Amino acid sequence: MLPPRRFLPSFSLLSAFEAAARTGSVTAAANELGLTQSAVSRQISALEKQLGVALFLRERQTIRLTLAGDAYAREVREALRRISNASLNLRANPAGGTLNLAILPFFGTRWLTPRIGKFLDQHPGMVVNLITRLEPFDFRFDTLDAAIHFGQARWPGAALSFLMDEQTVPACSPEFKNRYLLAEPADLLHAPLLHLSTRPDAWELWLGRNNVPFDTVHGMLFDQFTTMVEAARSGLGAALLPRFLIERELQEGQLVFAADGEPMPTGQYYLAYMPDRASYPPLAAFRDWIAREIRSDMLAPAASIGQ
Repeated sequence: MLPPRRFLPSFSLLSAFEAAARTGSVTAAANELGLTQSAVSRQISALEKQLGVALFLRERQTIRLTLAGDAYAREVREALRRISNASLNLRANPAGGTLNLAILPFFGTRWLTPRIGKFLDQHPGMVVNLITRLEPFDFRFDTLDAAIHFGQARWPGAALSFLMDEQTVPACSPEFKNRYLLAEPADLLHAPLLHLSTRPDAWELWLGRNNVPFDTVHGMLFDQFTTMVEAARSGLGAALLPRFLIERELQEGQLVFAADGEPMPTGQYYLAYMPDRASYPPLAAFRDWIAREIRSDMLAPAASIGQ
């Protein structure tokens, strides 16, 4: 239920206020909106009168947000952004059925994007918008319907549908493996190792899991799996990579397992969403589809560790 009308300023008043707050200038706001300076000033004054709160401090020819105005500007800007996104989605897909999905970069690039065409073919009229997000967020204050989540089964306020476990394996180019005569896990201590900044202790954990004593582990540092995969393919080092995301390179021989050893469980993937959106048709359809797609992948032949 919407609040009383007196608490719902018109779109024109809010647009004038947001533009002036963002630019710090009535003149700049007027130019942006295609209005006169006096028109923007009148709209801001009308908004202040309706709210009963001063939003700007007027100092000669300049304006400055009050503390209340600054907080209000943030809320209004987010509300206008949500309205704009909703309008854009409706225009792109007049029949409805839009799913706004937050994705993790490597998962989205390597696994989801090459397959999303299957989902769209199976569900004509539906649209999926992919937005990169690295951390959990509050669905109540965002335009996203769902998110791919990796890690612990925790997301405050959200329901989580389990997708799959992740296991990492040491991988490198065939030439790199031959150059450093890699076979056993301990052999990797004498070769350059590639590290991910968000998983700084990954190699230590893998070596410990495979009973390899070590003092320190050094090597190149990367902030994304994507660049680390390319570095491994180029022979710059061995990398610990999620196996299901490098199956193509393993099958094509661009990457090989750097050494025998136990794969290392590193976490789980989930689909996160607000519980009251669980039955939203595009979300329900996507949830069923991605579960089937993952099961199909698990049944497909995989590259052998011994190759």
